[in-house]
Amino acid sequence: MKVIAIAAVADNGVIGSGQDMLWHIREDFRRFKKVTMGHTLVFGRRTFEQIGTLPGRRHIICTRDPHWSSEGVVVAASPREAVEIARGAGEEICFIAGGGQIYADALDLCDELDITEVHQSPEGSVTFPRIDRQVWVETRREVHDGFDFVGYRRRA
Repeated sequence: MKVIAIAAVADNGVIGSGQDMLWHIREDFRRFKKVTMGHTLVFGRRTFEQIGTLPGRRHIICTRDPHWSSEGVVVAASPREAVEIARGAGEEICFIAGGGQIYADALDLCDELDITEVHQSPEGSVTFPRIDRQVWVETRREVHDGFDFVGYRRRA
């Protein structure tokens, strides 16, 4: 199974404010839907509560609260457990989809990164981990006005 972190990341590494999305890029939303449709998404509980259930995708929600539950989702104690649940279900691709702590905890589990580089530098308290070029190699870049779709794979 391939594990891919998918995120929209500002030039300064910010991905959110902890309360709301900082930008709304229609092309990014469309691409996210197309790329993730039919696959598993791993979210942290707070991110899931902001976004909600996305149709056509399986949701595994990471939380440290053993009593938390939500209809239609699977609960895991960590991103590692979430990935193992997806693997056990026979998934081909598992997307790590946020928030900041989930990305930080799951980056070592990822085979690829699917990043929308947003050419802004907003203030925000939630960040994506630094992409270490010693670990990740850029494999594709699709340039747009104000943002780029960029793919990375882990170096062998």
